[in-house]
Amino acid sequence: MGFPLIGETIQLLIPSRSLDLHPFIKIRVQRYGPIFRTSVVGRPVVMSTDPKFNHYIITEEGKSVELWYLDTFSKMLPIYGVGSIQKYIRNIALSHFGVESIRERLLPQVEQIVQKTLRSWSTQKSVELKHATSSMLFDFTLKQMFGYDSENSPEKLSDKFANFVHGLMSLPLNIPGTTYHKCLKDQKEVLSMMRGIVKERLASPDKHRGDFLDHAIQDMKTENFLTEDFIVQLMFGILFGTFEPISAVLVLTLKLLSDHPLIVEELTAEHEAILRNRHNPDSSLSWDEYKSMTFTLNVINEVLRLGNVAPGLLRRVTKDIKFNGYIVPAGWDIVLVTPALQLNPETFKDPIAFNPSRWKGLDSYTISKNFMPFGGGIRQCAGADYSRAVVATFLHILVSKYRWTKIKGGNIVRKPILDFEGGLEIEVSEKNK
Repeated sequence: MGFPLIGETIQLLIPSRSLDLHPFIKIRVQRYGPIFRTSVVGRPVVMSTDPKFNHYIITEEGKSVELWYLDTFSKMLPIYGVGSIQKYIRNIALSHFGVESIRERLLPQVEQIVQKTLRSWSTQKSVELKHATSSMLFDFTLKQMFGYDSENSPEKLSDKFANFVHGLMSLPLNIPGTTYHKCLKDQKEVLSMMRGIVKERLASPDKHRGDFLDHAIQDMKTENFLTEDFIVQLMFGILFGTFEPISAVLVLTLKLLSDHPLIVEELTAEHEAILRNRHNPDSSLSWDEYKSMTFTLNVINEVLRLGNVAPGLLRRVTKDIKFNGYIVPAGWDIVLVTPALQLNPETFKDPIAFNPSRWKGLDSYTISKNFMPFGGGIRQCAGADYSRAVVATFLHILVSKYRWTKIKGGNIVRKPILDFEGGLEIEVSEKNK
C-alpha cells in the first residue's frame, strides 16, 4: 500500500515513455496477479486487469459501484450519478453528437472545418500538432454548443482550456505560481464566459438557433434539475470529453502513420478511390462514403487500442463486493485497467506493433470483450461515433489532398494520461503544388 498518506502515488505518476502498459501496473500484476490493491492520493484502491472482474464491475454501475474521479478532477468536473439526470445528459449529448446528427448535419461541417484548418496549416512553415488540433476541435465544439466564433473572440479560449486540462494531473495545491492554481484560474474564466452566454440566451427567449444551448434552455421548462449553473457545468463537461481525447488520438495517429509509410499508402489508396467514384468531384463527404472507409476505421481502432488515452475506468464501491473469495469493502475505489485488455498478447498478437490489418481477423465477440476505448456499460461515451467520424474525416482530407512531414517531436509519455513530450511538429503542403 506504499507510504502513509501518499501511498504509491509517486510511483504511479512516474512518466512512462512507451505505448506499453505502465510499469507500475506490469510489475504489480507479475508480483500479485491480475487484481491487486494499492493506495493512491491517500485512498485505498483496487486495480484490475482481469476481464471477468472488469466486466462484472461495469454491470454493477448503480448497484454496488458509482463513478469516481481523482480528487483533482472531482473538484473541477461535475459528477452525475445514475438515473434520470445521467440519462438526460446522455440523450442530449447523443442528440447533438450522436450517429443521426453526424449523418444529417455534422459530417459536412466537420469536413469544412478540417479543410479550412489544413489549408491554413499548408501556408505555415510548421505546425505544432497537439496545440493546432486542440484549437480546431475546441472552436468547432463550442460552435455546435452555442455558436461560438473564435475569429471574432477577443481571447483564445482554447489555450485557457488546454491549461486547465494540463493542470488536472497536477498536485492540488492552490497556491499562486503552481500549475493547479493556474488551472483553477483558467477554468474560472472559461466558465464565466459560458455563464455570460447562457444569461444572454435566457434574456432573449424568442431567438432560436437550434444548437445545444437552445435545446437545454427549452428543456428547463420540463426538467427541474436544469438550472443555469447546471447547463454551464454540463457544457464544460462535454467540452472536456471531446476536446482532449480526440486531439490526443489525432496526434498519435499522425505520429504512427509518419513511422509507417506503407500504411499511409494503403490509406491514401482507399480515399483516392472514394474521390474517383464520385459523380461530382466537388461534392461533400457523404455518410455512405464514410461508412465505406473500412481500412481507415481499422487504422482508427488500432490507434485507439494502442493509445489508451485514459489509464482506465474509475469507480467507487458503495457496498461490499465479493469476487473470487475476496471482498472489496464499501468506500474503496476501483481502477479497471482497460489498457491491459487492449495490450494482451493472447488477444492481440505482438500487441505493441501498429498493425491496422489485425482488425480484419477479429470477431465481434473478441472485440466487445477486449476493446473498450470509450468505456462500457451505461457509462459508455456518448461521443464514440463522433470521435471516429472526426478522425476519419480529418484523414480523408489529409491523405487525399495534402502531404505532411514530421519535423520533430512525437515522443510518447504517459503521466499516466497519454501526452507527447515536446509536442509533435509537422510541415503540411498541398499535393497539387
